[in-house]
Amino acid sequence: MGIVNITPDSFAEASHVLDPSAAVDRALRMQQEGADLIDLGGESTRPGADPVSIDEELRRVLPVIDRLNGPLHIPLSIDTYKAKVAEEAVSAGAVIVNDIHGLRDGGALAETTAAAGAALVLMHSRGTAKTMAGQAAYGDVVAEVADELRESMARAVAAGMDLQRIILDPGIGFAKQAAHSYGVLTRLPELAHALDRPLLVGPSRKSFLRGALGDRPAPERDWGTAAAVTAAVLAGAHIVRVHAVGEMVQVVRVAEHLRCNGSPRS
Repeated sequence: MGIVNITPDSFAEASHVLDPSAAVDRALRMQQEGADLIDLGGESTRPGADPVSIDEELRRVLPVIDRLNGPLHIPLSIDTYKAKVAEEAVSAGAVIVNDIHGLRDGGALAETTAAAGAALVLMHSRGTAKTMAGQAAYGDVVAEVADELRESMARAVAAGMDLQRIILDPGIGFAKQAAHSYGVLTRLPELAHALDRPLLVGPSRKSFLRGALGDRPAPERDWGTAAAVTAAVLAGAHIVRVHAVGEMVQVVRVAEHLRCNGSPRS
């Protein structure tokens, strides 16, 4: 899943994309590089980010979706927790809604997604971009993430979502200290077994990598991202969400071969 952010404050980009034409070019380049999906976002969700209005988010994303209709041949996801943005984005051509709040804002977004027949990604987090860092306290991070994602799934199903259209994201870097993110990543098979749904993992360029890489800028963390992506694929992740699509396609293909051929032979 290639990430296309249309924001002035994305943490992970060396240059920010605000022009619709530039965002379209980035998405189409990712498609050419081997992306299977594109995730389009109009609001930064990095820790500490300011929220944007519904109108502003729609102003950013709708022209891009409109221009991608036709040349984009892979599924388009809209990264939003707002029901109105999801509704208009799906009407314009998106087929997946990626909710970083995991329906903690209520079931309206799930109702909208279900009515449109789209798929829904439910991510684990706590609080908001402003408050999540203060809520990164866990006894057993995997058990608690699993419990809270089950609650998100229950809200989605109660709102009319087909369980088979739900994908779960453990929320690497969201309301988690670095040790929690590494813990989720290394224990991903436990989470997959506990939840029995496809898992999306998004480690790309995130701050938890600094413990291993030092305090280098986010755009310079792709080698560390490659290691995290490899671990995620070997642990059973179905989707990895990344910035550097061309490089990570190679990483994923090798990791898939390792996963498929790594069993000892007699």
